[in-house]
Amino acid sequence: MKSISTRYRSETSRANGCCVARGRKDPAVKRHGYDVFRHKASTTDPGVMLPLKEKDKPIVRKLLSSGCCARCVLRFCCVSVQAAYRKPPQDTLKELQAFISNTENSKSQESAADSTEENSKSHDAAVSEAPGEPPNKRVKLEPIGTEEDAAAAAAVVKLKEEESRVCVACLGILQELCGSTQAVKIAERVKAEKYEFDTVVLSVSLPAQLCVREHSCWLHVKKELREKSMAVDKDNAVQVKEAFKWIMQGLVAKELGGVAVVTRSLFEVSVEFTHPETDADCHFLASTCADCFKPTKNKQSVFTRMAVVKALEKISDAVFLKHYACPPAQPTSSCSPQYVQCLHVSIFIAGRYNKYSRSLPQTPWVIDGERRMESSVEELIAAPVLSSFRADGFNFSSSGREDVDVRTLGNGRPFAMELLNPHRSRLSKVEMKQLQETINESSDKIRVRDLQIVSREAMSRMKEGEEDKTKSYTALVWTRKPIQSDDIAFIDDIKDLTLDQKTPLRVLHRRALAVRQRVVHRMNTRFLDSHHFYLELKTQAGTYIKEFVHGDFGRTKPNLCVLLKTDTDILELDVESVDVDWPPSIPE
Repeated sequence: MKSISTRYRSETSRANGCCVARGRKDPAVKRHGYDVFRHKASTTDPGVMLPLKEKDKPIVRKLLSSGCCARCVLRFCCVSVQAAYRKPPQDTLKELQAFISNTENSKSQESAADSTEENSKSHDAAVSEAPGEPPNKRVKLEPIGTEEDAAAAAAVVKLKEEESRVCVACLGILQELCGSTQAVKIAERVKAEKYEFDTVVLSVSLPAQLCVREHSCWLHVKKELREKSMAVDKDNAVQVKEAFKWIMQGLVAKELGGVAVVTRSLFEVSVEFTHPETDADCHFLASTCADCFKPTKNKQSVFTRMAVVKALEKISDAVFLKHYACPPAQPTSSCSPQYVQCLHVSIFIAGRYNKYSRSLPQTPWVIDGERRMESSVEELIAAPVLSSFRADGFNFSSSGREDVDVRTLGNGRPFAMELLNPHRSRLSKVEMKQLQETINESSDKIRVRDLQIVSREAMSRMKEGEEDKTKSYTALVWTRKPIQSDDIAFIDDIKDLTLDQKTPLRVLHRRALAVRQRVVHRMNTRFLDSHHFYLELKTQAGTYIKEFVHGDFGRTKPNLCVLLKTDTDILELDVESVDVDWPPSIPE
């Protein structure tokens, strides 16, 4: 039969949760200098342990008491193990509390053991002095572990309170806004947009005040550690963005049917968070670091994330603490997901176009806010292209441009289009051929050839050495003085004629005033009648042909008026060829 003291010690050990009495090892396992904790309540990934060191305990204790969530505590402790952030936050919180209470429990258990031993000795002495008296029934019948049960109940209540309060550092982003529910919402938005993609990159836009709050938390930790002669490196901390991505990437990928969520992709899903309650957190920086906050046209607020970060780098700790609470004040609400935006990087298509109309501008012709022509080359091409790629918009460019009354014949003029946010990014060769036919069938004013998808880098080839390229034209010329074929024959012998062309009057409103030298490489004439002839020219790209013919009031020298010694004018002009070897031709 066990003695009273032996039985009491056994019951006391059980009541205090003594691991030795139960034959189990202490939950804190020392491995390679780390106190590694694995809480028995964690069921999501039992193999993931928190790689926390002994020196992290004051940081953990300080941050938890300041209102930081479990995941933010890991961030400030520079834990870069991604799986640690994917665990349920309530499990991580329990492990952190076990981690910081381990030393205190060990000390209390030692104290309890010493006290128990002293009590046992006194009981043994009492038994030996009065062997005839029965055992003390109060000791045996007294409820065991009442104080411990109360402490455990209080700990549960405290745990629930800590789980429910909004984190002072991340404003709830790494709490309820970072889980399967949010992943479902993101995936539903992506599916509704009907993009075609193989991979996706997840990005997040955070309120600028998070930088201020994080800085406050660091100063709060530094004050504690400075007293203990310990150092903490802020640069090694995990950013909220990174932690958010580590948690959400796998969840979003699962909801999208296994699509890979990677760090670089042509398709991006961006989540923006706002927190109006704490917008004023940044305002004190405007007075302490005024040069960091300058108004810009495109920004609704001067308190951009970059400006706030710059200000926090300049401000001293003393000045910061004078204007801002340390630790930050407890918020009453979490951040709000403002929107989920999907964006596909631009894709580029190129080809050549012919223009057969003398009343069709290359781009929409708007003068003083009033549209002059009902359509344009770029619009006739863009409409079917945007429909096929389901793009939000486009940018059109070409190798030079012709006037509204000038036709583009021959093999056409090279052009390229940047398609903005295309929902469809790939078309097969057959589909591209069908798209080209759709464009050509939509109007008899234009025709497209060699339509193809190109890279952004290839776009530059269209503009490379543009002024060194040559272009061929045919002009119908009128002369005031009657002429014979012999009067114009000498023009055929002129080679590499250098022109000085002052910016034409008709384009002076959109081009800088300058004198540009251009070269007419060769000319050929075809006599029609006493006042008309055709002039074929091969010139350096950028030559103003109309101004060469009529002289532009002497702004182009020499000109055809000077050469023929009579007034001349141009009636019609056709571009016969643009000698740019791009894009590659596609056999019909």
